[in-house]
Amino acid sequence: MYGWIWRHLPGNALVRAVLALLLVLGAVYVLFQYVFPWAEPLLPFGDVTVDEGSGVG
Repeated sequence: MYGWIWRHLPGNALVRAVLALLLVLGAVYVLFQYVFPWAEPLLPFGDVTVDEGSGVG
């Protein structure tokens, strides 16, 4: 997949590297701005099974 993307980017190696970096940064931006906030309520990170009063004293 990465080879396919690299072969289809225009320009020489430097231009391709800059474009590939921009693609990665764009994907990270989309994930943090849209995908992760949408998926957060669906994930069980708020389900805690440890009680505060049950520790050994």
